[in-house]
Amino acid sequence: MWFVFLLLLFPFLIFVLFFQVATFSFTRLGLSPEGAVLLFSLSLIGGVINIPVSRRKFVVEEERLFFPFLFYYPPRVREQIIAVNAGGAVIPVLFSLYLLERTPLWPALAATLIVTAVARVLARPVPGVGISLPAFIPPLVAAAAAILLAGENAAPVAYIAGVWGTLIGADLLNLHRLRELGGHVLSIGGAGVFDGIFLVGVVAALLA
Repeated sequence: MWFVFLLLLFPFLIFVLFFQVATFSFTRLGLSPEGAVLLFSLSLIGGVINIPVSRRKFVVEEERLFFPFLFYYPPRVREQIIAVNAGGAVIPVLFSLYLLERTPLWPALAATLIVTAVARVLARPVPGVGISLPAFIPPLVAAAAAILLAGENAAPVAYIAGVWGTLIGADLLNLHRLRELGGHVLSIGGAGVFDGIFLVGVVAALLA
């Protein structure tokens, strides 16, 4: 009985632990404890919210006409919606802009270029899903670059570089591959990239 109870309680304990670590890391970025909790909560909730920004139609199969029976097959057209994920793009970008006002510009840009290059190399298109990226790589690269380039400002630089570098390298630089992905909704900052963006604030700030 106790074993079953502990087994059911274990996921909740893991979430509570992660919640504590996440809010602590956000406070290191200059937020109050209340602000850290709010940012954490909005990021989680926003992860399921995709804001459409563009629609495009393309021909999946050309029209066909068979002789001598004159069977006509009209072209198959598919619509793709490009959306921006609230928790994986909108909220992190807004917070990174807030941090940028209090952070040296050139170290942040240089670290962003490094993370962008790494994310571009590691990003892989997954048909029907979107872009996939190893979740822990962007935060680790961002933290390492920030420590080398920003010194005492490493924590905010790591967050900025992790967010911008992941979004640019994994999603924006792969927009030309949207058709081959085949999904109906393709989310910038969502799908396989959301985990990496979400962990940036936790891992990068702690390591930096």
